Amino acid sequence: MDDTKAVALKIFESQPFSQFIGAELVTCSNEGTEMTLTIQDHHKQQHGFVHGGAISYLADNAITFAGGLALGGNALTVEFKINYLRPAIGTRLIAKAQARSAGKRMAICQCEVYAIDGESQKLCALAQGTVVPAA
Repeated sequence: MDDTKAVALKIFESQPFSQFIGAELVTCSNEGTEMTLTIQDHHKQQHGFVHGGAISYLADNAITFAGGLALGGNALTVEFKINYLRPAIGTRLIAKAQARSAGKRMAICQCEVYAIDGESQKLCALAQGTVVPAA
């Protein structure tokens, strides 16, 4: 494992909410970040779809890691927007985030969230966020 992923995993594992919800950091590199969440009943809302809050958490955290890597260190999201495209139904969510533009003081990042059901992979949300270095 390279140093970048080792540092990212250490940060990820120190996040109590990430551990509580059951998320997993799969990929973390200068090309982007990928996080997954195995869907459990407690992630769902009353219609049986994954709750928007769980989808939003995954997108936001993936964006923050992608932005942090682009900025070269610890980072925070200061602005975030998400569009839900379809209900998330399946066994797993995958969030794939990339920094689209990065300077010294901020990174603009985008994320695609997919719902996986067997061999099917459907885009269920698109998100964008602004990430800044943590003080």
